[in-house]
Amino acid sequence: MKKASDLRTMTVDELRSQERDLRRELFNLRFQQVTGEIENPMRIRHIRKDIARVLTVLNEKSREKQ
Repeated sequence: MKKASDLRTMTVDELRSQERDLRRELFNLRFQQVTGEIENPMRIRHIRKDIARVLTVLNEKSREKQ
């Protein structure tokens, strides 16, 4: 889990890549949950919050450019 201050130092491309990786991990965790193989169900909540954090920073950066 990265802090928003750490994310703010990243470039837009790095943030988009981070979001893509997190979404892929979330998909895999949901798949594991359905099949009953998930070890830590709370991980889904953490990943969702990380995605929201990345999207928030991306939104901030896009507003700065305007």
